[in-house]
Amino acid sequence: MVVTRLRLRGFRTHERVEVRLGPGLTVVHGRNGIGKTNLVEGLYFGCTARSCRTSNERECVAFDADAARVEVDTVDRHGDEHALSVGFQPGEPKRIRVDDALVERLVDHPARPLVSVFLPDRLELVKGPPALRRAHLDQVVSALWPSRTATRRSYKQALAQRNALLGRVRAGYVGREALAPWDLELGRHALALCADRAETVALLQPGFVQIAAELGLAGAPELRYRPRTKADSPEGFAAELAERLDGDLERGFTGHGPHRDDLALLRDGRELRVYGSQGEQRLGLLALLLCEREALEEVRGAAPLMVLDDVMSELDADRRGLLVARLRRAGQSVITTTDLAHVPGGGEADVVRIAVTEDGVLQEAQAA
Repeated sequence: MVVTRLRLRGFRTHERVEVRLGPGLTVVHGRNGIGKTNLVEGLYFGCTARSCRTSNERECVAFDADAARVEVDTVDRHGDEHALSVGFQPGEPKRIRVDDALVERLVDHPARPLVSVFLPDRLELVKGPPALRRAHLDQVVSALWPSRTATRRSYKQALAQRNALLGRVRAGYVGREALAPWDLELGRHALALCADRAETVALLQPGFVQIAAELGLAGAPELRYRPRTKADSPEGFAAELAERLDGDLERGFTGHGPHRDDLALLRDGRELRVYGSQGEQRLGLLALLLCEREALEEVRGAAPLMVLDDVMSELDADRRGLLVARLRRAGQSVITTTDLAHVPGGGEADVVRIAVTEDGVLQEAQAA
């Protein structure tokens, strides 16, 4: 799935914008502070119906606008064209359309492109709490194997049921023995979820090691999945829960299971989250996103759209060349930069260039 055109109306600083994207590399260039990041955020918003920068989507609506609208045109591998649109007005439900038909969700729709985004703000994925990395890992599982999305959903439902039952036990409405069936049910879904996560990390690990080294992350890079449970059967997981039941009853919720797992990014056995510099953390995040992209290409047969905002400023000339060469092997990519010269090959004929001018007007540069 390739994005061919993006239209923004009342989105952030862009009152009315329409740009064409190339099937390979598109470079958005211009000085800082005039809307490059807003443009790629709009692209992400149009592909997913959510922002990649904020949970308060009121911020996405321009100051002088009542609503924001993003339209994305795509072409699938069969050459069929599709039109995606997301309309957002604060206080109202989003209006999401695919080929003029209203849909409730865009993320699961087959007509929308997979998209991966690198933003400086996403460093929280490396140095933030485990919940961010768990959620990201589960998103990768779902992107690789869409049918496995149900595993995480089933686990969350069983966990909610057990937590509700813990409240009834605490209140004296039922005895502890009422938890036993739910402990086994939770264990069944927990082991399936752990297996999906472990398989995904094993798939990503070789690519992460190679790409991190190419980008200049010193030492021995490693991805490591850290499950809380050591059980290899639902009965074993239920036994672990039984050992912790007093603590669960005191807290009022289940404190053990895959909802407490973590994904560690390591160098020489030490976590980048704790021991890495900000530059090393950026390289680790970039390597993670790129190895996920290659895994998706291997499993799904198509690389996702890769959006890279302000990544070139942190890389030397050799690393920039390696990054662009890897991006151009397959799939579609959008890079923002303050200087077109920072993108090796950015002036070549097959690269689409979008210049953001001083007054914020976007002008599509013609290929050389």
